[in-house]
Amino acid sequence: MTESSVPTRAANAAGNPTRKTALIALTSLVVVAALCWIAYEWLVASHYESTDNAYVQGNVIQITPQMGGTVIGILADDTDYVKAGQPLVNLDPADANVALDQAKANLAQVVRQVRTLYANNGSLTAQVNLRQSEVVKAQTEISRATDDFNRRQSLVGNGAVSKEELNHAQTQVTQGQSALASALAGVAAAKEQLVSNQAMTEGINIEMHPSVQVAAAKVREAWLATQRTVLPAPVAGYVARRTVQLGQRVAAGTPLMSIIPISQVWVDANFKEVQLRHIRIGQPVHVTADLYGKKVEYKGTVTGLGMGTGAAFALLPAQNATGNWIKVVQRVPVRVALDAAQLAQNPLRVGLSMEATVDVSNKEGRMLAEAPRGDAFLKTAVYESLNSGAADVVQRIVAANLGRH
Repeated sequence: MTESSVPTRAANAAGNPTRKTALIALTSLVVVAALCWIAYEWLVASHYESTDNAYVQGNVIQITPQMGGTVIGILADDTDYVKAGQPLVNLDPADANVALDQAKANLAQVVRQVRTLYANNGSLTAQVNLRQSEVVKAQTEISRATDDFNRRQSLVGNGAVSKEELNHAQTQVTQGQSALASALAGVAAAKEQLVSNQAMTEGINIEMHPSVQVAAAKVREAWLATQRTVLPAPVAGYVARRTVQLGQRVAAGTPLMSIIPISQVWVDANFKEVQLRHIRIGQPVHVTADLYGKKVEYKGTVTGLGMGTGAAFALLPAQNATGNWIKVVQRVPVRVALDAAQLAQNPLRVGLSMEATVDVSNKEGRMLAEAPRGDAFLKTAVYESLNSGAADVVQRIVAANLGRH
């Protein structure tokens, strides 16, 4: 190649309008694409925070017995739908029935014993009156004996009464005084017995007597034990993780199965630390499930941000103070409440993968809740009915042993 050919090529390139136009068009396209990307990030993408590290969570309600026993019946299995109050597991009621019979018999006996206490008030009052009449009688005898002694003593000087008769009259006075002292002691003892018995019965009726109340509490306790041999579902939902088997001897608190109310599920979306700066409570969230794909979109709302990262609450938390420390971007769970109507139409399961996109354009909300809940957000009235029949049993036993039917 000669030196004269180099300027010739440069001149040809500079004078090639087609190539120059292509380079300008390519440069313009890149610049326009960059401007569009910047505009999209500024106007659209900056108003949203997204993550695919999101999963469905729910209340997994464990069914555990309140007392030990042997399983004699299993009335629900995995995937079954159960209503609130529906029996799930039956325990052998034999021991509980025996304890209830003993408590009933004890209550009946206590009621009769307390009736005796109240009846003794009348007999002890009569005893006090009897002792007081003996005192009056003794006082009358002393008065008569004293008059007789004084009369005889006045006649001793003229020989009308012998000394032996005078001694006999004096003995009568002494015996009367002794009888009076004995009668007074009897009155005091009778009054003490009456006061002691009245202290156990005063101010209350038989039904409210402490001894009766203690025995009645034992009956209610035994009654509850018989009712607790049947384990009801505290809420409506679906059965999961059934581990109980027929004939199994279970202790109080042993997990037997779980109930999951799918109408009360939510989404825990785990956002990176840098994504949390604009997320606030109350912001709308668009959620999709891998189960249904993009065609089904749930409308959710941010209800709270977690108070710690997943690593902080891990079973074995990372030891960041060690020498081989490597920084890892942490994630914080953000709770997203879902629309109940959409859940009913497209139900979810606990643990399903989700994708969540939070609209952070409105930043007026707060990152943390400022007020406690006004009422329990989860409660059940199933167990309140277990004690309803105990009061009737106690009332019948008390009435029967009081002579009222």
